[in-house]
Amino acid sequence: MKQVSILFITVVLITFTSCGDYLDIVPDNAISLEHFYTTRDNAISGLAKVYGYLPNPGHRDQTLWLMSDEYLGRTDWWGNSDRYRAERIMRGFQNEQDPILGDWSGTAGGVRLYEAIRQCNIFLENIGNVKDMAPEEVENWSAQVLFLKAYYHFLLLKKYGPIIIRESSIPLEAPKEILFANRNKIEECFDVIIRLINAAIPHLKEQTSPTDAGQVDQIAAKAIKARVLLFRASPFYNGNREYFARFLDHDGQPFFPLTYDREKWKDAIDACNEAIEISKRNNKGLYEYEGVPYRYDRENFERNPDGMKIVYDLRMKIVDPWNRELLWGYSNIQPALEHIPYRTQIRYWPELYVESLVGDYRAGYAASDLGATYAMLERYYTKNGLPPDMDVSFDQFTKHFIVDMPDDGNPDYEPYVGIMQQGARIIQMYLDREKRFYVDLGLTGGYWRGHQWIMPTKFLKDTYGGKESNRNMTFGTLVIDRGDVNNECLSTGIGIQKFVHPESVANAWQRQIRYPFPVIRYADLLLMKAEALNEYHEGPDPDGEVYALLNEVRRRAGVPDVEDSWGSERGMARRIDYHRTHEGLRDIILWERGIELSFEGSRFWDMLRHLRAPREFSQPVFGWDQEGETEEEFFQLQLKQGRRFTITDCLWPIDISELNRHGTLIQNPGWR
Repeated sequence: MKQVSILFITVVLITFTSCGDYLDIVPDNAISLEHFYTTRDNAISGLAKVYGYLPNPGHRDQTLWLMSDEYLGRTDWWGNSDRYRAERIMRGFQNEQDPILGDWSGTAGGVRLYEAIRQCNIFLENIGNVKDMAPEEVENWSAQVLFLKAYYHFLLLKKYGPIIIRESSIPLEAPKEILFANRNKIEECFDVIIRLINAAIPHLKEQTSPTDAGQVDQIAAKAIKARVLLFRASPFYNGNREYFARFLDHDGQPFFPLTYDREKWKDAIDACNEAIEISKRNNKGLYEYEGVPYRYDRENFERNPDGMKIVYDLRMKIVDPWNRELLWGYSNIQPALEHIPYRTQIRYWPELYVESLVGDYRAGYAASDLGATYAMLERYYTKNGLPPDMDVSFDQFTKHFIVDMPDDGNPDYEPYVGIMQQGARIIQMYLDREKRFYVDLGLTGGYWRGHQWIMPTKFLKDTYGGKESNRNMTFGTLVIDRGDVNNECLSTGIGIQKFVHPESVANAWQRQIRYPFPVIRYADLLLMKAEALNEYHEGPDPDGEVYALLNEVRRRAGVPDVEDSWGSERGMARRIDYHRTHEGLRDIILWERGIELSFEGSRFWDMLRHLRAPREFSQPVFGWDQEGETEEEFFQLQLKQGRRFTITDCLWPIDISELNRHGTLIQNPGWR
């Protein structure tokens, strides 16, 4: 590469591509890229910079996890455009002037992914200049960056559809058609992404060492490749005439393939097989808790060993750092005030502090501002492994009736030991549900494992987890300042316990237990393969492997097998043998994904891939009345927020400033 001034490169690339400033990653006295990439220390900085563009999935205001219908934030922040950005998209506030979470040029909380791709190209074109690195290390680092280059293109494709492929940095003397390149068609984009991943895989380590956790290895790369091919085969990208028949390039040809190709599912199956095989070879698989129970659960384990084993397997599968189920995780895991594990934590209740003295009590440090929607209560299975509206034993008429949990000593209470509070006043729909319902959510009448404690939650006003009336709480001579309590509560009255480590303490966000946010885990891989098999065979495969894959995930959760839940002999399903049909099995797989991968950002893309997003995400959000002081007042279903998500919202708009700079760039359908 020519010896060219860094400053001049920066000016040219900002002018032509709006990709940002490179000066922030090189020393002020640097003269050229060649001079920067001469030592291993500088190369490490370059590698870290490339990784630094990975979106943070756990940041409340930047994550896409808040897309779909799973989360709801506090009501007094709904007017703040910097908070709950993904939720704002679901409310119909996306726009072309400053696209929310726009990754094309980094608008409104988005990541500048074209800048990330440029840094990848610069790294790859200059890493060979480093003199004090072994060839094997150069090869491995180059492969990691090559994969990340493919992955950043994929993230752009997910949001924008057809994108501009940047396989190399732009020479200063490049002709105008390269400097102002137009968008590639979807098939070309997928081809390049897969080709880059395939080129990277052989040169990656099969599995990274614990000291390098978070770096890309073959396990992660093959798992992500399977996800890319699953997207490619899905109806949104494969034969989508309904949305994109009129979305044409300058040559008059459609950006999206309009003819469905079933063989793309076979490619996804093959990729899933490769990813599963290498995962198993390296002792990856579904998580099982192998530690001892927390002291507060030892009696519960003695009384309810089978149930509590499932509870701990589910409770710890995300928060146990770098466990065997995690295939790739976001490793920049410094605790932060905005991180979802902290924003879903609930406060100590004053009595807990006073009675147990669990630590220095500072009430203002558990914001409790992200709760679950009522839709999540309806999504989890019954104990029969069925969605509630598909279970003949689930009474839709009485589901909101207030009932009492059995008292301790009653045989009917034994299955709930350690899971629900004996004698608690709850509603009928909280009974006879699968374990993930009780473990992932925070429920009135349930338990919250956090603050190194087990708290009996109610979520009624002025109870554990609920909205509080007074700023100061007085206990004898002790006065506790509760901080800004009036709005620091769950607006739906339903908690999300899934991301809260039991040992995380509320009195400072720095004291949250750190763990990587999941990018892809083994359960996802199993469910991806199940989906691909069903679509390729247009129903259950002859060997029944799709059932086996689903059942592997369900059994870890203590859920009956698919055949038992939906079959005609023992099942309680309203649609007998629904699992034997192509469409029915597709619904079952998507239901399973919506539960197992709940709150992890999967549901939005699953609904989008299957052309269901506008229908599913334009439904209003409901929750309980957080002002209720009694169960009768609390368990009142309230409309919390309207939603509007249209076909236009399925593709992000390119911001207008980018279109003005690039005169021939075609905007996505529905945007100006």
